[in-house]
Amino acid sequence: MTRPTRERERTVETDHQEDEREGARSCPECQSDALTRSADGSELSCELCGLILEEESIDHGPEWRAFNHAERQSKSRVGAPTTQTMHDKGLTTTIDWKDKDAYGRSLSSDKRSQMRRLRKWQERIRTKDAGERNLQFALSETDRMASALGVPRSVREVASVLYRRALEEDLIRGRSIEGVATSTLYAACRMEGIPRSLEEVSAVSRVDRKEIGRTYRYIAQELGLEMEPVDPKKYVPRFCSELGLPEEVQSKANEIIDITTEQGLLSGKSPTGYAAAAIYAGSLLCNEKKTQREVADVAQVTEVTIRNRYQEQIEAIGVYE
Repeated sequence: MTRPTRERERTVETDHQEDEREGARSCPECQSDALTRSADGSELSCELCGLILEEESIDHGPEWRAFNHAERQSKSRVGAPTTQTMHDKGLTTTIDWKDKDAYGRSLSSDKRSQMRRLRKWQERIRTKDAGERNLQFALSETDRMASALGVPRSVREVASVLYRRALEEDLIRGRSIEGVATSTLYAACRMEGIPRSLEEVSAVSRVDRKEIGRTYRYIAQELGLEMEPVDPKKYVPRFCSELGLPEEVQSKANEIIDITTEQGLLSGKSPTGYAAAAIYAGSLLCNEKKTQREVADVAQVTEVTIRNRYQEQIEAIGVYE
């Protein structure tokens, strides 16, 4: 939600609260509750007797006037919305690297030297202590990994909030910044319903899978994150798309997962391997054959895992080779 939208909502909410307060009041002269506020909001008067109850009230709106939406948007002077993905939430000033003035003309040599000094000190004062330097590095790593994974902006925001909570509760001590940043990103993906496997996350991270899993379990426990098991069906559309399989195979794979899950086969199994085996079985049943190697490469699991899960699933659904 952008800042202009939030400001409009706050204005509407304030007006609504004022209307409620005015509705609870009555005119002290004629006891009427027909009170109206003037167009500019400066006076409150009674419609029946004309008594002015309030005047010269504070106008909390902007000093400019606008008569339609286009004018209001053009005159608005708000900046970009605050974001948790930057260590300073995007509230500090950024000095452009281009040595040009507001008209696009090149600066003189003295001005360029002055701007370089200002730029240097601006970067220094943006991170005033070790905690902010830690946060700046961690959030830049989170942004890099999120871009590589192709997850939306909402996941980055949630991951940044989780990392800030971990930093406030001193959960980073004794652990690598990259490990905690990767773990919070993995947790954010699960919380937002956009699952990425540990293998996929570790592929874009600078720490190994074992450390990510260990740090994730610690962070989830300390922050009280209640994570539900990942549904294998959430992996099916992405895997089928990467394999170039039609919608028919995707539907068949989801059907296999539903049937076998009801029989309790999913308990204790990896959701990525389970989804990969269902896709492999669905492709065979729909005559869209893919090799176990192709499916395993996309799902980043081993062929042995696919064979084991595949045998269990086809027996559960009553299909025998």
